[in-house]
Amino acid sequence: MAHIIIIGGGIIGLSAAYYLHREGHEVTVLDKGDITGNCSYGNAGMIVPSHFVPLAAPGMIRQGIRWMFNSRSPFYIKPAINSELIGWGLQFIKHATARHVAAAAVPLRDLSLLSRSLYNELAQEPGLAFGLQHKGILAFFKTNKAAEEEAHLVKDAAALGLDFALLDAKACRALQPDLELDVLGAVHYRCDGHLSPRSLMTTLLAYLEKNNVTILRNHAADGVEMEGGVIRAITASGKRFTADHFVLATGAWSPAVAKMLHVKAPLMPGKGYSFMGENPNDCLQIPALLCEARVAVTPMDEQIRYGGTMELARINGKVNMNRVQGIVDAIPAYFPGLRPALPATANTWFGFRPSSPDGLPYIGYSKKVKNLVLATGHGMMGLSLGPATGLLVSRLINGQPTEVGMEPFAPDRF
Repeated sequence: MAHIIIIGGGIIGLSAAYYLHREGHEVTVLDKGDITGNCSYGNAGMIVPSHFVPLAAPGMIRQGIRWMFNSRSPFYIKPAINSELIGWGLQFIKHATARHVAAAAVPLRDLSLLSRSLYNELAQEPGLAFGLQHKGILAFFKTNKAAEEEAHLVKDAAALGLDFALLDAKACRALQPDLELDVLGAVHYRCDGHLSPRSLMTTLLAYLEKNNVTILRNHAADGVEMEGGVIRAITASGKRFTADHFVLATGAWSPAVAKMLHVKAPLMPGKGYSFMGENPNDCLQIPALLCEARVAVTPMDEQIRYGGTMELARINGKVNMNRVQGIVDAIPAYFPGLRPALPATANTWFGFRPSSPDGLPYIGYSKKVKNLVLATGHGMMGLSLGPATGLLVSRLINGQPTEVGMEPFAPDRF
């Protein structure tokens, strides 16, 4: 049995804690806050094998430049002169190619399918209840251009063996007869699913603490003792912690923590917003992606969660209500009967997705620090890929074979 310190208490860190504990290890999780405010709580709750196209894809640079001049647009890069953004941007440009998209598709699919399978297993665990459902996700489109883009995407999905159906407007209405629609059609990605992020995190935390995993809140890692390329101890909140292995799972805060640990984790925080609204007559039954608007809509806890935007900038606590207004305005264009009000700032959640420049997460041992495993950089798919990442971290630390190839996720690839 080894002692493992996991830095970060989001879904990635807690998933790693679950699988490491299951293997008999002593596990301690350190989190800089009270855990409830991290990105794992406010996301759209989607499990998405259909998301096999990384953020770094052809057309994103051109589209991003156009969106930069619209304060309500789905994607925004705040101009800034700093080495982190410049370095990240150069790597993003390098990887925004059709060749990279093709190379990333299989690893992302395999990681997602593994995670979906593990969620099914977790849902059977006594004490874990998080509203897991397998109704798929509907990607709605309103324009011929978006329809063509989705038709191209489903060809790739078919080649990857994913389960989907291309629907016209009539077929869309038949699936949810109480939901008023103004769309040309949709792709029903039947391979996808959804859950309640808050229920998942709450029950998983309770399960781990009940099973003697130590969770230390408000313990930000702030120092390290190194010897011969090995971490001997880290400090947090004035305390010294020793362990055999350390796991870096601090999401958007990873670059600073990685630097402290003498490694690199090139990431940009992608701020996203979400808010809750009513689900009148339970009209929305299947989660939706609004293709042109880049908005996610999920039935959740007897309400609807609306979410979207990707704002690449330094971590900050400002709520840009113009971006939230962009989400609000998009909804009735697809669902005329749903007209959510602009939420108060206090009722608007925001979080930071840790976005790597090539759109693939970092999962694996560092080459520079022998007892450090990185598990970060999942972008918008942290919740979707949480269990798979946690299991892989456990496999690596145990020296066991992994269910998927690890080379595409190598932490030292840049």
